Amino acid sequence: MNDNNDFYDKKLSDLCDEYRRHNGFNSQDYLTYGVKRGLRNPDGTGVMAGLTNICNVHGFVIADGERIPDKGKLTYRGYDVRDIISACIAENRFGYEETAWLLLFGFLPDEKHLARFKDILGSFRELPQNFAEDMILKFPSADIMNKLAHSVLGLYTTDPNPDDTSLENTMRQSIQLIASLPTIMTYAYQVKRRAFDKQSMFFHPIDLTLSTSESILRALRFDMKFTDSEAKLLDLCMILHAEHGGGNNSTFTTRVLSSSGTDTYSAIAAAIGALKGPRHGGANLRVRSMMNDLKEKVRNWRDEDEIYNYLAGIIRKENGDGSGLVYGFGHAIYTLSDPRAEILRETAGKIAMEKNMTDEYDLYRTVEKVTPRVMKEVKGSSKIICANVDFYSGFVYDMLGIPSEMFTPLFAVSRIAGWCAHRIEEVSYGGRIIRPAYRSMVHGKEYVPLADRTDD
Repeated sequence: MNDNNDFYDKKLSDLCDEYRRHNGFNSQDYLTYGVKRGLRNPDGTGVMAGLTNICNVHGFVIADGERIPDKGKLTYRGYDVRDIISACIAENRFGYEETAWLLLFGFLPDEKHLARFKDILGSFRELPQNFAEDMILKFPSADIMNKLAHSVLGLYTTDPNPDDTSLENTMRQSIQLIASLPTIMTYAYQVKRRAFDKQSMFFHPIDLTLSTSESILRALRFDMKFTDSEAKLLDLCMILHAEHGGGNNSTFTTRVLSSSGTDTYSAIAAAIGALKGPRHGGANLRVRSMMNDLKEKVRNWRDEDEIYNYLAGIIRKENGDGSGLVYGFGHAIYTLSDPRAEILRETAGKIAMEKNMTDEYDLYRTVEKVTPRVMKEVKGSSKIICANVDFYSGFVYDMLGIPSEMFTPLFAVSRIAGWCAHRIEEVSYGGRIIRPAYRSMVHGKEYVPLADRTDD
């Protein structure tokens, strides 16, 4: 068997070598033909692809044709996310459900609307009959994101009207997905524990009266116990991850598929696949891996010089994963600050004291302080960078005792509200299938009969 594997590996390697010989592009061609790689303009800004009323991500201003760094600001339907979170903290209540309503409908709910919405979400947390057994238990996955995508596609088969793209039907599907995705995630995690980690799995009865964050913590813990402050910290994280404009990779994926007229489940499953990528939602795992390596190799966590030298080693590809990237820093839009990272930093400091994790928190703060200087002095970069949301989110999840394989799925469970809002907007008002152009670099060739071909 091993000999066969070696044979096929060699054949595959040979085929890939052939591919490399006959494919590829001259990087200069992208400049010659004005190709905006990654749908980015030369200054790093995104190509304008549409209009939206859902969210605005602000990180710079354009003055006299120049991009001027500015303090980051994130607004949902015109409301500063800081104000949303501040109100929830001041009133000691959960806010993700209100945020989901705001993103979907475009206005803040009153108490009656919000209570009714919570009831509807609670009623949809239960999965369809036999769904958990047939879609999750029988087909365990080592990667929860893949299980999320698979299960969302599976929900298509349980929907009596899956292809109807009317506002009423799409809204119904969206609310059901927002409610049920956390259940799918926690079930997928429990099955993964049994099938791949050889640990016990447990399924608790669903309490339909709980908030989304409470439901998640209850489902993850053997004893179903959690504190109110823990649930509200997770709720805060979910608010911050709920939406981030139409241009981010997974949301744009949602809009691209939605523009084709496909069903809600296909569009959301594709968004989950996009978010799984390490350049997008998977970045928080790379931050955690980087910080774990740093904690092992840096003896004195309070020594800025030692931390500087470690980070310089990352730039020189001597430390970390060899990529030369300091994960958790830089953003396509934010320059001076990422408001999500700022809010998580402020909150994490308070919780770290409760969890006796102040030494780790101080280490994160020092890395945040030192990294821009390392980028400038070692890498020679003049770009202004800041810590992004991924830098602190993994640390917050660690304090909540959430396993690392749940980091990106939690991102998806939060972002489902934004994805659905953008799908509804695209289906309702987009009007055209999204189809950017690609410059063909193919030149005409004369067909050669098989017997006359040579390997050159």
